[in-house]
Amino acid sequence: MTHILVVEDNRDLATGLRNNLEIEGYEVTVAADGRAALEALESTTFDLIILDLMLPDTDGFRVLSRLRASDEVPVLILSARGEEADKVRGLRLGADDYVTKPFGLLELLARVDALLRRTQSTETPTPEVEIYGHLEIRRPARQVRRRGQLVALTPKEYDLLLALIDRRGAIASRLELMRQVWGYCDGVITRTVDTHVGELRKKLERVPSEPKLIVTVRSVGYRWEEKGTGTE
Repeated sequence: MTHILVVEDNRDLATGLRNNLEIEGYEVTVAADGRAALEALESTTFDLIILDLMLPDTDGFRVLSRLRASDEVPVLILSARGEEADKVRGLRLGADDYVTKPFGLLELLARVDALLRRTQSTETPTPEVEIYGHLEIRRPARQVRRRGQLVALTPKEYDLLLALIDRRGAIASRLELMRQVWGYCDGVITRTVDTHVGELRKKLERVPSEPKLIVTVRSVGYRWEEKGTGTE
């Protein structure tokens, strides 16, 4: 069973989170302060942490820093501190997502599910060479080849390509792509994503007769086409 640690000093909120997460099938442990959270982390392995920043005994940022020194468990910050500086600091310290109070329960549950699915997918062994139509991708070397020829991608173009591939078969919204590729980027304009997708298409879809790999979903985002994909 997936085990979630909720670090929250508001008893009513912590109880509500525990109840709703347990209804979704998760095992939940609640810690009311930073010290209890760190003690729980020493004795138990968790799959996800929901972390409040305003704790009675310490700053949640300190808990996050100590956690990231030794553990890569995904962390979702849940805080009334909604300033951009706080969000940026949390994400730079290693948080995977940031939700501002008050929040919608359904949105929070969706974010928890998305983080857990992302973590579980990265635990699956990745083949040395991935083949998608006329493309070959070697993740350890960060190399992309088109019909055997090396394609020169910028770091952001490469990260964007992987973000699309890892969501293949599903729609990747512009907001999701901004968060994954540029880090928590409320400040990155949507056009940034569109521009980078345009550059990817120029480099990967050079022949009109070949199947399109990146499909635009109007007003939403993009989808990586499954046709002709495989691994070896």
